[in-house]
Amino acid sequence: MMIDIYGSEFRKADLNLLVVFAALMRERSVTRAATALHLSQGAVSAALGRLRRLFDDELFTRTRTGVESTRRAVELARRIEPALGLIGQAVTGRDRFDPATARRTFTLGMSDDLEAALLPRLLTATAGLDGIRVAVRQANRNSVADMLDRGEIDLGIAAAPAHGPDHRTQDLFRSGYTCLFNPRLLPLTAPLGLDDYLAHPHLLISYDGRRGIVDDLLDARGLTRRVVASTTHFAGAALHLTTLPALATIPTHAATVYADALSLTAVEPPLPMPEYTVTALWHTTMTDDPAHTWLRHLVGEHHATAARLRDA
Repeated sequence: MMIDIYGSEFRKADLNLLVVFAALMRERSVTRAATALHLSQGAVSAALGRLRRLFDDELFTRTRTGVESTRRAVELARRIEPALGLIGQAVTGRDRFDPATARRTFTLGMSDDLEAALLPRLLTATAGLDGIRVAVRQANRNSVADMLDRGEIDLGIAAAPAHGPDHRTQDLFRSGYTCLFNPRLLPLTAPLGLDDYLAHPHLLISYDGRRGIVDDLLDARGLTRRVVASTTHFAGAALHLTTLPALATIPTHAATVYADALSLTAVEPPLPMPEYTVTALWHTTMTDDPAHTWLRHLVGEHHATAARLRDA
């Protein structure tokens, strides 16, 4: 559909307001948006008032930590941000992304087990890029798609993430489950037998604190384990194992990291555990963005390299 750029409705719109809108969507704070745009907080607040009148919507509501976008703002962001990217490329004459000179914060959404496996490699890869910053927000397979739609993250990473037709995916690597314990507190050896596995206390990692995949598998065999505590974070469970004589069964990609960092022992579970694919997820409007393409390649390449080294 051809837009009438000569029409009064279009000509009266200040396109600079859209830059402010995009900054508010990304920063979720009037103060942080002002800093990013090198404007005063008052100027951004005034621009927000004009945006509200232009679109006849509140767009952003105040919260204790900043601002939260309305449904209308989310819908607008899906159209405005890609359009600003195309305009920027046209004005500057650049249709590529140069990480050596760019200034950009990439926000990833993932759980802490994936953060443990992925973030150190990304930080190593971007160490010499002074303008590149990587930020992580806690997310899971059920929340990453909504966070992408709200503009809260650039890329979601999860196991079998729920998503819709407006999202694109890229498989990163396969993973499974591994048992962790402190060899100074538990006199266990590999291979770990089922009797020994059930004879010792366990730490449960679960969002509801009641049961996990291990309990489901044991229940199918008419068996139970003794859970002495639960936590919602894999890193917390690994840290507790340094002083607690217990077992924890966690994703393999994180278990290897925690075992090396905390001098824990990692062994295969004594019962068959499922494997799964960890996937990157993004909004389709970002597919052709050069900066986002670079990010996806960086994430995918480092996992591919790690897999080749592991299998060599």
